[in-house]
Formats: sequence, C-alpha cells, structure tokens
Amino acid sequence: MACAEYSFHMPGLEELAGVLQKGLKDNFADVQVSVVDCPDLTKEPFTFPVKGICGKTRIAEVGGVPYLLPLVKKEKFMPVIQTESEHKPPVNGSYFARVNPADGGCLLEKYSEKYHDFGCALLANLFASEGQPGKVIEVKAKRRTGKLNFVTCMRQTLEKHYGDKPVGMGGTFIIQKGKAKTHVMPAEFSSCPLNSDEEVNKWLRFYEMKAPLVCLPVFVSRDPGFDLRLEHTHCFSHHGEGGHYHYDTTPDTVEYLGYFLPAEFLYRIDQPKETHSFGRD
Repeated sequence: MACAEYSFHMPGLEELAGVLQKGLKDNFADVQVSVVDCPDLTKEPFTFPVKGICGKTRIAEVGGVPYLLPLVKKEKFMPVIQTESEHKPPVNGSYFARVNPADGGCLLEKYSEKYHDFGCALLANLFASEGQPGKVIEVKAKRRTGKLNFVTCMRQTLEKHYGDKPVGMGGTFIIQKGKAKTHVMPAEFSSCPLNSDEEVNKWLRFYEMKAPLVCLPVFVSRDPGFDLRLEHTHCFSHHGEGGHYHYDTTPDTVEYLGYFLPAEFLYRIDQPKETHSFGRD
C-alpha cells in the first residue's frame, strides 16, 4: 500500500486567525476569530478521549471516493484505527451512523467492544495529533449571509489567501443552534453504477438534524497533486443523530463554535490510480 508524505505550508496562528476573520465576514453576519487555549475536549459536548488537539498535527487521507463509485470495490482495506502510549491504553471513542432498517431514520451508535472489528473502509479523511492542550484557533460565526457552508468558507478563504501554498487544517466545531443537512449511506452499496452527483444523491439518505451537533472536519486549501478530497466533515450528537455534514438549513439562526489547528504534514495512503470528480460534496 503506497504512502506519500507532503509538508504543508504552516502559517502562524495569529496570521491564520486574521485571514479567517476577514474571509468569514463575507459569509456570516457575526464573526470572531482568535487564538485561545484549547478547552478541555474530554468534557461535554465533545466527550473526546483526549483533552486537546495539539502536538505533531497530521492529516492522513486514505483511499478515496473512486473506491466507492461508480461501483464499490469491496476488496479494499478495512484498517482499525487505534493509538496507545507507554502509559495509556488505546481508546476508541468513535461513533457511527447508519440507516435504521425499521423506519429509514438515522441510527447513531457509539463504538463498544461488541463492534470489535469496527474500522473504516474505502476512504478516510483523518486529522491526528498528540491530543495535548495548547493554543488553538477559536472560530465563532453566527447568522450565515452567504451561500458557502462553514467549512467551505474557511477552506476557500485559505485558498484565496495562500494560493499555491497548500494549508491543511482540522479540529472540531459545534453547531450550537439551528439545523443542518446531513447524509448517511445505505447499508447496501449500490448494485448499479453511480456515474454522477445526481445519481449518488438519489442513492444516499438525506436528513435534517438539529443542534447541538459535534463536527469533525478535515480540509485542505488546495490539492498539491494527490487527488485529495478537499473537505470532509462528519458529525455526531448526544441526542441520537449524526452523519456527513453538508450545510446548515437555518441561516438566520445558526451558530458555530470551532477549534482548529493547521497540520504540519499530509500522508496520502493508497491513492486511487483511476479517479473522477463526482461524489465529493
């Protein structure tokens, strides 16, 4: 399995905060971006297994959409992601969402030992760090006035400012108020080839989910030549909803609160040899 390494452009946090402040103001009525100490992410609503997102930040992109579309390639890998240190055992605090076969709704479940083979298949977009406390970029944005979603606005802002110097970022944000459009993939992969975004959207199951939603974004300002999915965000909640975040559906009332850091390196793992551009929203 091939793996390529790439060093991202790494602006300072204060510089990034200023860039994001300016760009988000074009898309949200109320924006405040600053550098702060990372809050304790083991507390609600995050309930992460680590306190922060700092230390040796990395982005790993594994596989890609071409392993899912037009037809799924079931022979691809299913790695189980776990970390451990000399003094701490591995912890898997993951959630996963699926379509409830009983009523077609969303069924959110948390990893437990009964899902001993729980992992990821076909593709993954991951932000990794040592999980340490430290300085992070805090982003508050309220009342969306533009057409871009929260993540896309940040990503395009970075692309516009840094151009051919790709910046990768990850972290977490909460949709504190409002609702969001999300999707969950059906349990059964499509038996018919899906060759366009329209065909993919007919196969996926879409939902409108309510706040608070805890989101886990990974985004890269510009692809440096690795056929990247430039942004990918999943969300979970403590009220039974979760899935792939698309955008908020309540622009007049939505409120976002996020904590982010730039990544030092990209690890591109098992890049598809044959590719296409659909199915990446």
